[in-house]
Amino acid sequence: MRKLVGLAFVASALLVSACNTIEGAGKDVSSAGRTVAKTADDAK
Repeated sequence: MRKLVGLAFVASALLVSACNTIEGAGKDVSSAGRTVAKTADDAK
């Protein structure tokens, strides 16, 4: 039972860190999209 609780704790910690990583990647992609859109608007 203790191993199961420990495994659940480790799995939840990995999931939380993965969410933060995905959120950061989303911000990077969003920033790149804004830059491309601004460049396209400037070229008009």
